[in-house]
Amino acid sequence: MEKDFQEKSLPVQSKTDRRIRKTKARLLQSLMTLMQEKDIKDISVKELSDLADINRGTFYLHYRDVYDMLSQVEDSIFQEFNEILDKNFAPGTGTALYSILKDIFTFLNENRLMGRTLLGPHGDLAFVNRMKEIVRLRLLRLQDEAVPASPDFDYYYAFITSGCIGLIQSWLNRENPEPPDRIAALVEKMILQGLTPMFPAPMRV
Repeated sequence: MEKDFQEKSLPVQSKTDRRIRKTKARLLQSLMTLMQEKDIKDISVKELSDLADINRGTFYLHYRDVYDMLSQVEDSIFQEFNEILDKNFAPGTGTALYSILKDIFTFLNENRLMGRTLLGPHGDLAFVNRMKEIVRLRLLRLQDEAVPASPDFDYYYAFITSGCIGLIQSWLNRENPEPPDRIAALVEKMILQGLTPMFPAPMRV
C-alpha cells in the first residue's frame, strides 16, 4: 500500500517519464530478442509491438520505424562509449590500457544483450565500424601528441581490433563469463605480449 501511495504522489511528469522508460525498455528487449534471429530489415513494427505487448500507435509515439529505433539505440550506446573514451583519453590523464579496457568491458557487461546482438550475425556492421573508427582516431591523436604514428599503424590497429571483437563476441556469448576486470587484464596481456604466452620459445641449435 505504501508503494501505491508513493506512486500516486509522484508528479504527473515523473509518472509519464517512467511509463515512457518502461515502454522503451520493453521495446528494446523485444528488438534485441528478434535481432537474435533475423536481420532488422525482416522485423516489422507489428511483430515488434506484439512481442513487447504494446500497440503500434504507442510505438509510433517514439519511433518512425524499426530502423529509426535501432538508430536511436545505437546513438545512445555510442554516446556512452564516447564518454568512456573522453574520460580515459582526456589530456593529462596518462591513459592506461588496463583502465580503458576495464571501463569498456564493464560497459559491455552492463549491456550484454545489446552487445551480443549488435555484434552477432544479424547485427549492424556499420555500427561496429563506427565504434572502431572513433577508437582509431583517439589513438592517432595520442600518437600525434607524442611521436609520429607508425607507417604500419593501420595494420596493427586492424589486427588488434579484429582480434578484440572476436574475443568480445566469445565472451558475451558465454554462459558464465569472466568478470570485466579479469577479461580486461587478459586482453591487455594479449595486446602487449601478443601470442607469445601461448607458444614455447623457438628451439635454438
